[in-house]
Amino acid sequence: MSESLLGAAFLNFCGAGRLQAFHYSGSDRSQACTKPFRKMASAGSAEMFAKMLENQMVQTANLMEQQLDAEINKLDQMDDDELDRLKERRLAALKKAQQQKQDWLSKGHGEYREISSEKDFFPEVKESKNVICHFYKESTFRCKIFDKHLTVLAKKHIETKFIKLNVEKAPFLTERLRIKVIPTLALVKDGKTKDYVVGFTDLGNTDDFTTEILEWRLGCADIINYSGNILEPPSLGQKKFGTNFTKVEKKTIREKTYDSDSD
Repeated sequence: MSESLLGAAFLNFCGAGRLQAFHYSGSDRSQACTKPFRKMASAGSAEMFAKMLENQMVQTANLMEQQLDAEINKLDQMDDDELDRLKERRLAALKKAQQQKQDWLSKGHGEYREISSEKDFFPEVKESKNVICHFYKESTFRCKIFDKHLTVLAKKHIETKFIKLNVEKAPFLTERLRIKVIPTLALVKDGKTKDYVVGFTDLGNTDDFTTEILEWRLGCADIINYSGNILEPPSLGQKKFGTNFTKVEKKTIREKTYDSDSD
């Protein structure tokens, strides 16, 4: 049996009330879970418990097999018209996804690029749902570190627009957004700033953070479609940099709405 089936069987066994561990918390819960095992061992009942666990695993496997058989039977019972409709829905979904991709590309998604002035910022954030804008200075070498990672992520996450703006060409916008630290990423959703990545504080406080760590941080802000676990940084980054990560919560930070007449 696989580990997942073993885990499911164990949980079902606990849930049946034989271990009665869920009435406790902390160390009490641990003691409640281990106490029955000690009693069973002392009574020479280990073999009986193993047999019961094996039976539970078999039942879990049979249930999963039944569910799979039901799905197969459902497909087998479809007539040609139903299969054709199913194919049409899938083709329509693929066509819609392709159209969305082309729309994103036509708006400058899929690449990390520089905009020339703060006047260009407003139409850029208005025409796209998700925008990441890197506020940088040529003289700040850490901005080049962001450049490297954002170039990779722009190609991977075409659902989001990635742009950069020189703060020396955008004094009004920099002041309005209260940007004090360079580099800073402004994360804009639906025309409003929802979050900021200020320096490398959220990225392990190191210049050597990975692209995966930055991707995770952007995923926490829901500015990209992130498929990983947002509750913790990628394990690769944890092994390399330890635990120097700022806790990130999904929340609105200094929300601003951009109007074209603001320039």
